[in-house]
Amino acid sequence: MARHSGGRGWYSKVIGAALGVALAATGASIWTAQAGVVGGSSKPAASETAVKPVAETIVHASDKGPRGVNITIDDGPDPVWTPQMLDVLRENGVKATFCMVGTQAEAHPDLVKKVVAAGHRLCDHSVSHDTTMDKQSQAYQKQQILDAERMITKASGGVRPMYYRAPGGAFTPYSRKLAASHGMRPLGWNVDTKDFEGPSAATMVETVEQELPDGPTILFHDAGGDRSQTVEALRQILPQLKAEGHTFGFPVH
Repeated sequence: MARHSGGRGWYSKVIGAALGVALAATGASIWTAQAGVVGGSSKPAASETAVKPVAETIVHASDKGPRGVNITIDDGPDPVWTPQMLDVLRENGVKATFCMVGTQAEAHPDLVKKVVAAGHRLCDHSVSHDTTMDKQSQAYQKQQILDAERMITKASGGVRPMYYRAPGGAFTPYSRKLAASHGMRPLGWNVDTKDFEGPSAATMVETVEQELPDGPTILFHDAGGDRSQTVEALRQILPQLKAEGHTFGFPVH
């Protein structure tokens, strides 16, 4: 997995707003809408059950099988771009996995709740998007992962992230084991649209078509800069992939 570095310095300037977030009374129903049915019964609210450890291997596969595609969207939520992406996903009947930065989730809890209420899944993307995580101490990694988990869970109204994606793919054996012990499956990607570098929507669509045979998990971003071309790329690629016989799912958990 490529390490992202260009154009990412904005994270060091993000200051999490001290917003009071009231825990939603509908946490259980929101979780059921997000997680769907597992093993023939609705998954209970994460806030009501003990966290069950999951596999610590980095997942890429889709729960929809060989023709499945996982849309993953990183770095938000963002008040400009996240709502536009939610609209495009809704218009196409597609669910995605949103890998959220803790400070962004804390600053925009309304958007986190909208993501969950629309049936999408949450992913822990650390507190501050430090792409040198694999060079840092275990204490630092723990703080970045678990503080972000708490921030996202609070912002969502009680729904825990189901995955952990290391910033820039900077996983370590320790970070994978820690995340998995908290019920967050380490999440990789196969197709990198490199939208943070500013390519056109047409270029991103071409990248998806060329790289999708390598695996089903596609990486987009909804924060960190102008994401208008990402919105347009999603608008084009979602119906195109459907027409090619693909279905949209979530990473295997």
